[in-house]
Amino acid sequence: MKERKRIFISILLGAALCVLFTGCGQKNKNVSIGEGMAAIETLDYETALQCFEKALVNGEDLRLLYRGQGLAYMGLTKYEEAVTSFEKALGHSNGQVDKVDYDINYYLATAYYKLGDTGKSIKAYDSIISLLPKDKTAYYLRGSLRIASDFDKAKADFDKAISLAKEDYTQLIDIYLVLEENGYKEIGQEYLQAALESESKSMTDFQRGRMYYYLKDYDNARNYLEKARKTAGYEAVLLLGKTYEELGDNNYAISVYNSYIAGDQTNAKVYNQLGLCKMEMGAYGEALTAFQTAMNIENNDMMQTLKFNEIVTYEYLGEYKKASVLMDSYLSTYPDDASAVREYTFLKTR
Repeated sequence: MKERKRIFISILLGAALCVLFTGCGQKNKNVSIGEGMAAIETLDYETALQCFEKALVNGEDLRLLYRGQGLAYMGLTKYEEAVTSFEKALGHSNGQVDKVDYDINYYLATAYYKLGDTGKSIKAYDSIISLLPKDKTAYYLRGSLRIASDFDKAKADFDKAISLAKEDYTQLIDIYLVLEENGYKEIGQEYLQAALESESKSMTDFQRGRMYYYLKDYDNARNYLEKARKTAGYEAVLLLGKTYEELGDNNYAISVYNSYIAGDQTNAKVYNQLGLCKMEMGAYGEALTAFQTAMNIENNDMMQTLKFNEIVTYEYLGEYKKASVLMDSYLSTYPDDASAVREYTFLKTR
């Protein structure tokens, strides 16, 4: 079992551009919208929709209202309704282009993507780029969509995204992963190799180690990540552990994770990777403990992954009834997880 990789940045991408309703001069006017957004944060989408209906009656800000309504519909996987709401939100623009317009277009692009309408999703990114021609993320995401049908246009988008942020090595790795996923691994490796050969003074040992990891040069990756281990924090620890796993030394990988945990018990990602490594070794009980410990960490952003991994671990332990009950709860919260739906179908046959 592996932690599921998400190549295409979707539901929460717009949060990077999020403009809170309280910052728009509407703090005292948009009470129901505020309640609706608070409900969305707790994944209570039905209550959120009720709040937005109340906001409509109260005459609150229509653009923010429909934006929030769209987010609630997305949470319920009602993407057609989400599209309608986001388009209404854009239709209530005050005529001045601002961050809310970019934000709504990002969500609109995601909703179209979820509906399988790549063409309209690309057009939404076109709109973002026309509004903000130096938005590197829009170029990256448009390229991620284009690559399935037009490699040249996709590569042009990737080149543009890189040119706008030459030292954004995280974006560079994301581009590599998209290329690898779509059968252009060698092109992706050329990007990484070019970054390494640039000998940029801004590239840290951690960043260099990451490059080598994705180039599958695990010896060099280990050497640089070991040097970065004390200064780069949990990210270096995670990648160093994974490097040792790739080198076939799971025991040392576990020691890397446990060494970090000894000093910090608040990082769900490290516990999750420890659990995955334990799973590979067949230590299912210990893996389950790691996942459940991580789930008890407040305000972690790994709950969906952790819950899924917990369910699969119970399967490996032969506790199919327990796994089925947990999966039923999981799908009520994350209904559009296709992998989980398939897993649930399997569980019902046990």
